[in-house]
Amino acid sequence: METVREESLLRAGKIKIKEKQNQRRYIMNNIKKIGILLLVLGGMTGFAQAATRHHESRPDATLRLSTGGFALGIGVSWGSGTLTYRGKNYPVKVKGLSVGRVGATSSSAYGEVFNLKHLQDFNGHYTVSGAGTRGVTLGAGKTGTILSNQAGVIVRVSSTQQGVAVNATGGGVDLQLQ
Repeated sequence: METVREESLLRAGKIKIKEKQNQRRYIMNNIKKIGILLLVLGGMTGFAQAATRHHESRPDATLRLSTGGFALGIGVSWGSGTLTYRGKNYPVKVKGLSVGRVGATSSSAYGEVFNLKHLQDFNGHYTVSGAGTRGVTLGAGKTGTILSNQAGVIVRVSSTQQGVAVNATGGGVDLQLQ
């Protein structure tokens, strides 16, 4: 009878050991997941800081724009503005195209221009990041967008829009010195 009891205690001990091993395995798996998550977040933070480092520096130029637009599926925008670069003002012409847009808007915008080493680098087609192009404007709305062109010039634009518009996909804009 004593051997049966010993076997029963031995089995109970083995079960407890297995339970503790499973508990340790569960904890270690969670620690690994947390470690991987922290590495990913650290990497994303580094990329975000690298992508926005121009926000902390002084802009090379400033930009003031006044634009209007109309769209029914495919939209067109137009406008003009002034680029202030090295103490001089230069007139700017704005033309743009968007897809998936419906509505009519007018806007005034202020922008800070970065990575502008030569005046001629300003001219070009500026693209908008995907996150900065989707949305709805009702009445008077404030928006912010980062644009960049083929020469590496970056424009951080803050605008106030009037009108009604829904923009489902991105587009781009051509900025040319006149």
